[in-house]
Amino acid sequence: MPTVSVSRDALFKALDKSYSDEEFDELCFQYGLEVDDIVDDPDKGVTYKIEVGANRYDLLCFEGIARALCVYLGKESLPNYRVVPASEPEKYKLIVKPSTAQVRPYVVGAVLRNMKFNQATYDSFIDLQDKLHQNLARKRTLVAIGTHDLDTISGPFIYDAKPPQDISFVPLNQSEVIRADKLLEMYSHDSHLKEYVPIIKDKPVYPVITDQKGVVLSLPPIINGNHSKITLSTRNVFIECTATDRYKAQIVLDTLVCMFSGYCEQSYTAEPVQVEYPSGERVQYPTLQYRQQEAAVSYCNILTGVSETAENIAEKLTSMSLSAKPQGQDKVMVEVPPTRYDILHECDIAEDFAVAYGFDRLAADLQMPPTNTIGQEIELNYLSDKLRLLMSQNNYTEAATFSLYSKMDIGERMRVNIDNVPWVKVANPKTTECEALRVSLLPGLLKTLAANKHISLPLRLFEVSDVVLRESCPTATRGTGALNQRHLCAINYNVKAGIEIVQGLLDNIMVALKVPYAGDDISQGYYLEEKENPSYFPGFCGSVIINGTPVGHIGLVHPEVITNFNLNNPAAALEINIQKVFELTNFGH
Repeated sequence: MPTVSVSRDALFKALDKSYSDEEFDELCFQYGLEVDDIVDDPDKGVTYKIEVGANRYDLLCFEGIARALCVYLGKESLPNYRVVPASEPEKYKLIVKPSTAQVRPYVVGAVLRNMKFNQATYDSFIDLQDKLHQNLARKRTLVAIGTHDLDTISGPFIYDAKPPQDISFVPLNQSEVIRADKLLEMYSHDSHLKEYVPIIKDKPVYPVITDQKGVVLSLPPIINGNHSKITLSTRNVFIECTATDRYKAQIVLDTLVCMFSGYCEQSYTAEPVQVEYPSGERVQYPTLQYRQQEAAVSYCNILTGVSETAENIAEKLTSMSLSAKPQGQDKVMVEVPPTRYDILHECDIAEDFAVAYGFDRLAADLQMPPTNTIGQEIELNYLSDKLRLLMSQNNYTEAATFSLYSKMDIGERMRVNIDNVPWVKVANPKTTECEALRVSLLPGLLKTLAANKHISLPLRLFEVSDVVLRESCPTATRGTGALNQRHLCAINYNVKAGIEIVQGLLDNIMVALKVPYAGDDISQGYYLEEKENPSYFPGFCGSVIINGTPVGHIGLVHPEVITNFNLNNPAAALEINIQKVFELTNFGH
């Protein structure tokens, strides 16, 4: 989770109260924060390093933490963030060119008017941008922030994408004009910026924002231009965020505006920027949108294990910067501010109520369960671990393969008609390699062999894991439509298949499970019965029968299956359903 460094003296001044380190640590705990470290620097004074939740973007800076704690302590009322009319609306435009669709198609913007910077607020302003880049913006791959001194540039602004040799400007903290491709080459060795260079380096065009006179404001997501850099004397700030995800850009912009609009002459206000897309779409930012979210009193009480009234819940939520009012006895209407994009569902409201109520108080309200139980390992898992140990003792190496495969892997490459297999399809798979759940462990071991052909033979692999099958009557059981079955699969891959080696392994497994070889009475013990399987060579395949019930198969893998998986040596394999084996042998009893 991100850690925010705040000055103790500045924070206590904002809270209008001094605390001991223990008292402040307790205050943070009550709000759901944690003091990770306390640093005493002779030059900077005492600094608290506060750990915040990764979803609380509003707490990633001094301003957010101070404001949230002031509201929590009742020292401040909730701010009213709002967009005011632009003083020069025609100048505050971002015109998007069609070529940007090749790299970063979205952009948002805002203007903070008549701000007052000092060194502390300036450092916090830069630090918040860096934390948003690392956290929400996923290291600038989703969103890149640019902030500029509005008085040094003139709109409307152009968001374009050009070949790198056509872009030249003086980058931030530099004194010479550098071409964009040379600039990226230079920053490839920069300790701070080198991780962002690959985002656009191999693109045919680079994104660039210029003003009406052609002055380069920024080369996102790498660096801003030196011409429009922010200084302590800056009064009007132009913010632009380019993005591959429009919604993430909106969150970043609203967070930045809400945190620092308090320093504007007209507190908690921002002037809008209109974005004009090539399609003709016109969108105004920032949104600073408040929305209504309803929460049931019974739902909040059940999740937290308490019995509070709607009035009390509303009061607690308001202290968490969520303006709330009771709607009768059963509902609470919450007004979610633009700082709380983490509120997505009723359960998020219940979580904030639990924090405000006090986690330490929740524990006091809990009761011991009416029944006593003793925890122990599931017997099937115990059997699985015992079999893994046994397999390793037989000189087999364990593999851990994927559960998702292509239909071709479990069907055509295994010489199986997939229509006759109760396989489970994945809805909306990202790739064809992840469109079905495995019905057998053998394809995974064959793919593992194909990836390790450079290792000397023989290769003996095994896996004990679950396969997934479609239920014939889902309403009769859990209603999921699918069930897991624990399988064991082993394969011997060598210049000679060595089916006798795999059969010897099967005998060893049955000895360990205390299952005797069946004699005249085939209803007791185990034996092999000839049965054809399309994945195995005809005449060299059989079913494994325990107490009269088929539990798996053993045989020589079909040559076509071998070549389908890009292998060139024969193999013998064994696969059994150890869940059935467990039920039939009553292992452990």
